[in-house]
Amino acid sequence: MDRAQIGLLLRISDEDNVYVLLRNMAAGTVLQLGEQETAYETGLELGHKIAARDIAAGEKIIKYGAPIGSATRDIRAGEHVHVHNIKSDYLPTYTLDPITD
Repeated sequence: MDRAQIGLLLRISDEDNVYVLLRNMAAGTVLQLGEQETAYETGLELGHKIAARDIAAGEKIIKYGAPIGSATRDIRAGEHVHVHNIKSDYLPTYTLDPITD
């Protein structure tokens, strides 16, 4: 990780395959993750995730040492990881089963 990125990205566990933004990141930011350099056309907000390494379609997304979902397609290192490329592995929320007697 580049020195300028210290204090921007958080990775708690060695198992994590995503970094979490510790503050808002402005449009035009360039991140250097290993040999992968990524320029972001749009800004990202605090708490959003960035792939720490290449993640294969179907692979679990690990954040804070726990699985939070699965990749719906291949995700390259440095790419924004969000609802457009992951799905929850848990039951959908905001649904209620009908009450039966």
